[in-house]
Amino acid sequence: MILEGVVTPILTPFTEDGAISEDRLEGLIDFLKRNGIQNLFVCGTFGSGPVMTIEERKKVTELSMEYSGDMKIIVNVSSTSPEVSIELAKHAREAGADAIASTPPFYYNYDAEAVHRFYVKLLSSVDLPVFIYNIPSRVGFNIPPNLLARLAEEGVAGIKESSGDLVRFYHYMSIVEKRDFTFLIGTEALLVPAVLAGADGCVSGLSNVFPELVTELYRLAKARDLKKAFEKQFLAIELRETLFTSDPISTSYALLKLRGIDVGYPKSPFKMPSGAELEDLKRRLVAKIRFK
Repeated sequence: MILEGVVTPILTPFTEDGAISEDRLEGLIDFLKRNGIQNLFVCGTFGSGPVMTIEERKKVTELSMEYSGDMKIIVNVSSTSPEVSIELAKHAREAGADAIASTPPFYYNYDAEAVHRFYVKLLSSVDLPVFIYNIPSRVGFNIPPNLLARLAEEGVAGIKESSGDLVRFYHYMSIVEKRDFTFLIGTEALLVPAVLAGADGCVSGLSNVFPELVTELYRLAKARDLKKAFEKQFLAIELRETLFTSDPISTSYALLKLRGIDVGYPKSPFKMPSGAELEDLKRRLVAKIRFK
């Protein structure tokens, strides 16, 4: 097992003119550390990896390694180009990352054999644990359970399962026979049922804004304190639903600012919520959780 617990797919702070904001990234990582986060997923969906240049992604990886201390780091190397994924994977290895993750290459309608060839090539190109990042809503391909089992035997170390399909996640867990394979559920909305079934951790976008809630949720699930765990699980789902009524990434920047953590701006073409939108969000959220 590469890691366990809550993994934050960390936001990437930008300045208003679109440059990476190094001091704000350091401040966000410090905030997450102070609230119990021990693992980061860098340049993922919440981290705006797909809209960054290759050089920007490399810089964020390097800065995250510099600021993270003993936190575990998974670097997302997903790309439409397998060659770019391999380049980013090799850079992550040089930077000292603990693992990499990649979706299948996307845009074209690749079949399962093409996806298999991609992961075999990625595995042979870098001496790092490789995670499959299954997010069919973004890439148009849903990893079949038999393909996951096959790739696990060929060296894949784990999966970040972000389809939102708990039955598929259970199928993955039942079919993979490789020991020490790492199963990460890709949403806090399914954290409790996933952990109860034996998942190693959760990649939680919500943990950018409310890390203390999600780490407590994970602790309760691991302790099998089911009454309290499901109370927190339902709260997390309510917060998600509030957050996802508009763009969750831009909203996360704004809510962190309300919590006193300045993470700057999202990368264009995202934009910050308007004052009226933010006040409405604050009104709906303040009844559910106290800002600290």
